[in-house]
Amino acid sequence: MKHKKIADVWSFLLLLAGTLFMIAPFLWTLSTSLKDKRNVFEIPPKWIPEPSTFRNYTDVWEQSPLLNGFANSFIIVVTVLTIGLFVSAMSSYAFSKFEFPLKSVLFMGLLGTMMIPYSVVMIPQYIGFSWLNWVDTLLPLIVPGLFGNIVVVFFLRQYLSGALPNDLIEAAKIDGASFPRIFWSICLPVLKPALAAQAALGFMGIWNDFLGPLIYLHTPEKQTIQVLIASMQALYIGQSDYPMIMAAAVIAMIPVILVFFFCQRYFIESLAISGIKG
Repeated sequence: MKHKKIADVWSFLLLLAGTLFMIAPFLWTLSTSLKDKRNVFEIPPKWIPEPSTFRNYTDVWEQSPLLNGFANSFIIVVTVLTIGLFVSAMSSYAFSKFEFPLKSVLFMGLLGTMMIPYSVVMIPQYIGFSWLNWVDTLLPLIVPGLFGNIVVVFFLRQYLSGALPNDLIEAAKIDGASFPRIFWSICLPVLKPALAAQAALGFMGIWNDFLGPLIYLHTPEKQTIQVLIASMQALYIGQSDYPMIMAAAVIAMIPVILVFFFCQRYFIESLAISGIKG
């Protein structure tokens, strides 16, 4: 019992050290955003700035097109997640519960695409989108995501394999339910925790995407929030105005923090597959 308590104490200390190591950059960013630029590099550094000011937030919001960046990012996120997750859910349902020719070959082929790095297809995609005159529009960032995501399809397929019994589907068929009705009335409610978890992860991934918008979006009014913040660095770092950059970074983090806060319980539910709740 004594050895167990000692092990628990060491485990707690290790987790506490890891937590502090992970959260320290965020706390320093928040602290810097509340400072005057003359006090950023003061020695010794102060985590709680004196005096504190919210002027950086108002100034960066008024002096930069952050509202356009928010709008563009939200358009991409909402469109891709709404349609892409629905397509991924339908695909996972088909791969999990249907039997059709070459099912395993097709699924393994889709999984094989996960091994292709983005750097390999980046130039061909850019050439193709240039030929379609989609460069400097949001379409290259939206259209590919509308066809689903193989990682999400694989996760949802594994989830359905344990959470949706085949007997329930057969019973619904006997009662005369069509395939769309089974998917809409039975499959989607079962997938709710997994879809919510994937939506939260997808939101963070799309919202924080930097390379794609940097390649395709050139006009400042069409850029996403992350590219705007990166472009602001050249302006404000030259002026040693780090608090303005940190204020913009904190503003950009707010949606991600809110989404994770409200969806965190679904991460646990999606992993605790214990059948269908009555």
